[in-house]
Amino acid sequence: MKPASGLLTEADLFLFLDYYELTSGKCNFDFGMNQEITENYFFREIPEHLGGYVITAGLEQFAACVELMSRGLSREHRDWLRATSGKDFEDEAFLDYLQNFRFKGDIWAVPEGTPVFPHEPIINVTGPSIDVQLFETLLLNIVNYESLIATKTSRIVRAARGRGVVFSPEEGSRTVVDFGARRAHGRDAAVLGARAAYIGGAVGTSLVIAGMKWGIPYVGTIPHKFVQERYRGKGSFRESELVAFRQYARSFPHNTVTLTDTYDTMGGIENSAVVGRELREKGYDLRGVRLDSGDPVKLSREARRVLGPEFEHARVMVSDNLDEYTIDDMLARGARVDGFGVGTRLITGANYDSLTREGGVSVLNGVYKFAENTDESGKPVPSMKFTSAKEKSTLPGRKQIWRRFRDGQYAEDVIALWDEVIGGSTPLMVPVMLKGEFVYEFPSVSRIREHCLMELERLPERYKRLTGADAYPVKLSERLARLRDDLYEAYRREYPA
Repeated sequence: MKPASGLLTEADLFLFLDYYELTSGKCNFDFGMNQEITENYFFREIPEHLGGYVITAGLEQFAACVELMSRGLSREHRDWLRATSGKDFEDEAFLDYLQNFRFKGDIWAVPEGTPVFPHEPIINVTGPSIDVQLFETLLLNIVNYESLIATKTSRIVRAARGRGVVFSPEEGSRTVVDFGARRAHGRDAAVLGARAAYIGGAVGTSLVIAGMKWGIPYVGTIPHKFVQERYRGKGSFRESELVAFRQYARSFPHNTVTLTDTYDTMGGIENSAVVGRELREKGYDLRGVRLDSGDPVKLSREARRVLGPEFEHARVMVSDNLDEYTIDDMLARGARVDGFGVGTRLITGANYDSLTREGGVSVLNGVYKFAENTDESGKPVPSMKFTSAKEKSTLPGRKQIWRRFRDGQYAEDVIALWDEVIGGSTPLMVPVMLKGEFVYEFPSVSRIREHCLMELERLPERYKRLTGADAYPVKLSERLARLRDDLYEAYRREYPA
């Protein structure tokens, strides 16, 4: 038996769903229950250690999957499903439906890179009930993850900027690079995580394929192994490190960044200065040094002392288990750092305060819930989940978010019913697909990133604090609140508390 890569093909995506999406779909098919419905994607709360907002990301990948699924269930996958599902899918008529599947409904969504808040409908999917249900697993898998990583990265970038520093993409500002691929939870997570991190404000990634797919700058220097392999039992460790730096500088004189801690960080910094002088004699400049272990405050100051005015443009980069909390702390203690390579806690969206060592599950627990049905005449029928756990109840009806501004800054959001217009406010959801056809021009990842950074500047500081962020005000329109209350009262008449 040959080894299997585990990579999915485009045809495989049709079965990237939880089994109940097929079983409930077949039952609806059997009983003619395929009326138009609407489901909303939203999240109920922000993870405890991830602040006061969420950056939306993943819409483009979800839309692409809708398009791929609209090619229908392949013959290979149809035959497999029929053969392996016991008696569940012996009915050829439903399998024909899946094989001929093409989504002809509507998708409205908040553009990627936009800050959003709990309970707000971020994506509306409207169409035949069976079809809308089939997207649940893919939508949640993609949008929950990318939004988590974009949000985490935006917090890391804000910490790297320092208190009160206005963001600038120029070389002289503090920057964050995604180093997370090797710690990601799978290959898709690495590639999509790099995309989301760039949206959240990272300036680049170490993952080359992400650079190719998304047009993200990709960067890298040398591993410790590169230095170690130049010591072959003769001479000193320090001399072999200098050989490594010199050889790298010969191959990449225009882009020499050294890794200083293979043996002794101070010795590595001093060797870097030697190579920097040799580069200057040839008309080049040392690009920077990277500190990958030890006390970043002490070592970054020492690096600046050794490099001195002679190498004032050389950047001091730090890596090693970083996140927004460690970065904020080291800068507050006087670290002289120009850039950060952030891996594990970025790519996993760590819901973790690394200073207090408090945290929980690293996930954005977004959900995709039924919001609107239609009666036999096609008239909309708002629907909500009641449940005895009131925090898990949902808002009824197809909805839009309206954002109010004051002096160019976010002031409050209003969640309203679809046919409402909230004066003095801007609607956030835009049409992505109408009657099965895309009507949205998907922006480049760079444009999404620009939008994200611009929108975050419009969000007042009190909602962006690393700890103790205020809750952003989100209200319900009077009509939506009244509809919710009326439905809840009807529910309680039937099911008294």
